[in-house]
Amino acid sequence: MGILTSRPPADSSSADEEPDYRYTLANERTYLAWIRTAMALLAAGVAAHQLLALPSGALQMTITMVCFGLATVLASGAYLRWKAAQSAIRRNLPLPGSVLVPALALGLGILTLLAAGAALWS
Repeated sequence: MGILTSRPPADSSSADEEPDYRYTLANERTYLAWIRTAMALLAAGVAAHQLLALPSGALQMTITMVCFGLATVLASGAYLRWKAAQSAIRRNLPLPGSVLVPALALGLGILTLLAAGAALWS
């Protein structure tokens, strides 16, 4: 396995083999990026709970819980994605798809609508 962008074709055995360490490190960096995003959402949830002063406590709690829920989904999904990608790398198979990007897009879209509602409400 010479350079990072070229990999030999998959063989029929699909046995585990020690991958080029650069693939493993790239997979770990991706995992850590998802964890950082989850931590940012966790911090946003804490900030929303502590700092938002909205006339509707239900809207404030909804924003807080969406942040916490999305942080939980991303943190859990990040581990599952890392594990699946590492397994595919070791077996020289194509990388599996992930629901993390659509989940993050949907969750942030919901948060944006809630924040816009909060801005209009106050």
